[in-house]
Amino acid sequence: MSLTRRSFLALSATLPWALKAHATSSSIPIGLELYSVRDALKQDPEGTVRAVAQMGYQCVEFYAPYFEWTETYAKDMRKLLDELGVRCYSTHNDEDYFSAEKINHARDLNKILGCKYMVMAYTEPKGGIDGWKAMADKLNSAADQLASADLKVGYHNHDAEWRTVEGVRPMDILAKNTKPSIMLQLDVGTCIEAGSDPVTWIRANPGRIQSLHLKDWSHDPAKGYKVLFGEGDAKWKDIFAAAESAGGVEYYLLEQEGSRFGEMETAKRCLQAYRETHG
Repeated sequence: MSLTRRSFLALSATLPWALKAHATSSSIPIGLELYSVRDALKQDPEGTVRAVAQMGYQCVEFYAPYFEWTETYAKDMRKLLDELGVRCYSTHNDEDYFSAEKINHARDLNKILGCKYMVMAYTEPKGGIDGWKAMADKLNSAADQLASADLKVGYHNHDAEWRTVEGVRPMDILAKNTKPSIMLQLDVGTCIEAGSDPVTWIRANPGRIQSLHLKDWSHDPAKGYKVLFGEGDAKWKDIFAAAESAGGVEYYLLEQEGSRFGEMETAKRCLQAYRETHG
């Protein structure tokens, strides 16, 4: 059932800054990773964010191009988010945004937006196991640098992190060698495609799955990531139960690579399907 604008804004106003791991199912915000509407966002960022809010999304996650913003533009975007009653709990960042040359600018933009997490969206380290251990060290170092700004680091998986390197899954290396404060943002679809079980992973890493990308995937090669939320292989009720009982989930993010519908229609349909599945 969709929220009225009045009830949606009232709910947004009552959401705490530090969302609790044991929040009730209905209090967990549902958001959109804006890569899902990337073409619209490129053409009209403010109009796209406004349209996403009007659909009923409670939070958004900006991805890599946001880094090109000036602080003035980021302040304008924050003003719009506040006007709409929408939060931005995290951003997706290229690996080099965590470099000495770029981390301060990323930090400042994230603070303006009101984020809690800066998430590394993708990496492909060389050197096998040692390369992944070095990446864990890089994440830990970034976490130390950002702590004084009350920002935490996150890591977002793709399918490669689940495929063994020298007999070990890179995701296990990252989980074992990073600080407990570093969020392991679970991309459900890529986890399933790689043959891993999201529920098992969540339960093996309690309190570290503060957000999930609710991306579905189908084993049918003609469909793959083009299915809408709920049309693929993911066992969503089991995933939600694990995320909310053990994972420490603070917010959910729907993400779509594309579908048989346009971007905005896809985002709308996925939100409706989420509500019907999650309640």
